[in-house]
Amino acid sequence: MIYKQGGISLDINARKSNAQSTNIQFFTQDTGSAKLSFSFTKDGVPLPLSAVDAKIVLLYADDSFYKRSLTLTDKVNGKAEYVLSDEELKHYGQVKAEIKLYYTNSQALATVFFTFHIEKTLEDQNIVPVAEYYIDDFETLRAGINKTVAEISQTLDEIKAKFAEFENIETKDGATEKANKAEANAKEYTDKAEASAKEYTDKAAVSAKEYTDIHAKNTDIHITAAERDKWNEAESRAKSHINNQSNPHQVTTKQVTLINDSAFQDASYEGDNYPDGISTFPLLANEATGYPSSYGGILNVKSTQYRFAQVFFPAGNSKDPRIYIRHWYHSLGWTDFSMIPTSNDLKPAWTEVPLKNGAKHGARKVMCAVVGGFLCLKGEIITNRGVIFGTLPASYRPDQLRSRLVPIFGTTGMTKLYIETNGNMRLEGQIADKSENITSYGLDEIIPL
Repeated sequence: MIYKQGGISLDINARKSNAQSTNIQFFTQDTGSAKLSFSFTKDGVPLPLSAVDAKIVLLYADDSFYKRSLTLTDKVNGKAEYVLSDEELKHYGQVKAEIKLYYTNSQALATVFFTFHIEKTLEDQNIVPVAEYYIDDFETLRAGINKTVAEISQTLDEIKAKFAEFENIETKDGATEKANKAEANAKEYTDKAEASAKEYTDKAAVSAKEYTDIHAKNTDIHITAAERDKWNEAESRAKSHINNQSNPHQVTTKQVTLINDSAFQDASYEGDNYPDGISTFPLLANEATGYPSSYGGILNVKSTQYRFAQVFFPAGNSKDPRIYIRHWYHSLGWTDFSMIPTSNDLKPAWTEVPLKNGAKHGARKVMCAVVGGFLCLKGEIITNRGVIFGTLPASYRPDQLRSRLVPIFGTTGMTKLYIETNGNMRLEGQIADKSENITSYGLDEIIPL
């Protein structure tokens, strides 16, 4: 639901304060969307509303009077709200309001007055609201009516007592006439009072019946016996389904299978023997062979003999976050495991290159690293061309001869870097503006292994 929401904070205390002007404005066409939200505090602390019947009293500019119940939205933190009815929105102008809190122990609290405004829309310029009076608590209304009747009865008793006094007094001329006149006036007064009280109670009874009839027919807050049975049946079926451990959805082993056969611990075991669907099994030390590690878990995804992928996850205690994958082909067998690199795998681990034949490091040391199947070099070398100036460690060597053009420092020019399969590195040839100004050679390169 979408609401025009006016928030009002009310602090319950004994300090004198003027009526609170909220600057809240609704329109006569805000059907079902004009909401007042209240936050109650006492001396600055949220006021609990757990034992409270909260009422809002509304006095409109045309003297219409409404007394309605608030909806308590958060009893612990003192939150409540009230949505103005369509009838109430018709009474445009300034609205004076007050909140009253009735406790179950017969205590009651009243808040400071506050005001808000209802503005006529263009299409409502011709409406003329009729003054209305409404109290949603019929017991309160009935108590007020009974009090009025009691006061009338007391007045009648007092008048009758006065007439009794007249009868016991010896009157002079004219006393009887005055008494008769007084009796007639009293009777007229009491007759009117009784008629007014009856009319008031009759109207109240009609209004109460109309309210209760509308309330009883409200299907938004009441459910029928059929609806209650339907709800109970649905709740019962839901509980039964939750507690049903008999595989009600017919999940098959083809869909999810836990493999307990030790034959699968051997990585050479043919993929044709794996079950279709999704399956899994753990790898145990001293039993697993051919896998990237002796500890770990296997996930198999097989739709057909020609659509089969196997994923290996190292055990958590190995501190290896990498994932490995391989494929099975009916006619070709298993592929090798391929590692899916992680962010750690893409971080270079630099190693200093051992130099030889009088070569020296320049302003930056010559370093090497392997990242994702590539040799990474960085640094500056001071060396003669045509001689081996350094040898890469075994794990950093390419599988075939590699070469790169590298820059000359100290002047403009280039030379060629050669890296052999045995790891030996040398510089050959050069193009330079002034060879006498050469200081070093740059080795910042990325080379496939």
